[in-house]
Amino acid sequence: MGSAIGLRADFDSSALRRLACAAKSANQARRLLALAEIYYGGSRSAAAKIGGMGLQIVRDWVVRFNARGPDGLLDGKAPGQRSRLNDAQRRALGETVERGPIPAIHGVVRWRLIDLVQWQYEEFAVSLDETTVGRELKKLGYVKLTARPRHHAQNELAMDAFKRGASLPSWQRSEQPSRRARP
Repeated sequence: MGSAIGLRADFDSSALRRLACAAKSANQARRLLALAEIYYGGSRSAAAKIGGMGLQIVRDWVVRFNARGPDGLLDGKAPGQRSRLNDAQRRALGETVERGPIPAIHGVVRWRLIDLVQWQYEEFAVSLDETTVGRELKKLGYVKLTARPRHHAQNELAMDAFKRGASLPSWQRSEQPSRRARP
């Protein structure tokens, strides 16, 4: 059986307990208290019992603590799946959006996400869905803007007259209700 991994020499039990009291994360505080037990001279099994975990997890905490200190005991965010687009493809997508479509070549008058998905597949043989392309465009600083629909028979003069009339309040005194109307 192998020997236990030693802890860093620049901390002691009381320092870890103080850090645990000041910690904002409950998980980090629990891990610090478990390691404080080891510094105090307790067994790794006792530390595992304090931490509510097994010996292998305590060993992982020791490795993380030795590598990065108390910050190594914080919960990290999972990295997730890496992007399917590289930087050159991402730049090309941004340039294509900036240039806009050419109706004779691309067959569309404005880019939709589904059109960009198809362009991406034809250009780079990378299969993405619309949501992913939308996220990539958002990372590049683009936002989806849609013009308000306009009726083909809309009259600009009538709209201006309506706006002018609607902007001025027209207050009128209402008639006094008659007593006969009341039940």
